[in-house]
Amino acid sequence: MCGGGPWNPGEATDDTQMAVHVADSLLEHHALDLPDIFVRFQRWADDSPKDIGLQTRAVLSRGLPWDQAAADHYRSGHQAAGNGSLMRATPSAVYFAPDGLQVSMNAARQIAALTHGDPAAWEGTAIFHELVRVALSGESPLDAVPETLAAIHPDQRERYSVVLDKDWHPTQATEFNGAVWPCLGSAVWALRTTSSYEDALRAAVDLGGDTDTVATVTGGLAGAVYGLSAIPVRWTEPLHVPLPGGGGRVLRLPHLLDLARALAG
Repeated sequence: MCGGGPWNPGEATDDTQMAVHVADSLLEHHALDLPDIFVRFQRWADDSPKDIGLQTRAVLSRGLPWDQAAADHYRSGHQAAGNGSLMRATPSAVYFAPDGLQVSMNAARQIAALTHGDPAAWEGTAIFHELVRVALSGESPLDAVPETLAAIHPDQRERYSVVLDKDWHPTQATEFNGAVWPCLGSAVWALRTTSSYEDALRAAVDLGGDTDTVATVTGGLAGAVYGLSAIPVRWTEPLHVPLPGGGGRVLRLPHLLDLARALAG
């Protein structure tokens, strides 16, 4: 919350901005409207956000329809397993949690596929959805890892089994944590090896690398486990989300709480 680079203290990055656009679409349409989410992403990307992932920018600026752009990007380079679909997944994980494992995981895959053509990104986002769903039900997401792994595509099961194993440590990652599987693995590790929301977030950030995304994934999981009261007030007071593509809105804690309640409602 100290700020740094182009960001002011408490200013959210692209992770939260994209997540808010997902939330707004779900709440306005009362359903999953993939073309609408894609248009919101395009509008956001065109409105000069301070940061945007290279892969996300490449897909959104491709000039192709919502159901073709990510697949075309993947065919052209086969480099599409970044963590950009994972970073924005908390609102949809909350929204679809009441609908059960299959519906929630399938929604995760569909939203991920808007910008990420690699199935690894789809399955990683689906795992996150399910772990949040389990946590919101009052059960342990860590205990649910084996059952969740059984629900993903077999082609992706081995790589996620490695990073979600209880003995795995982020220093064992063979890829930068900007990739979806070490990012998710690092977030689960941070939750597993700490006992509070604050400590989980600190552990995630201290790993370095793509710190805002590893932290936002950790925050989604830890928030579902520990709840709002566990988040330090000194973190929520300066929090603000300038929203490119959102008509000049700047969201602060009351707005975010309203979003959260509506998503859960």
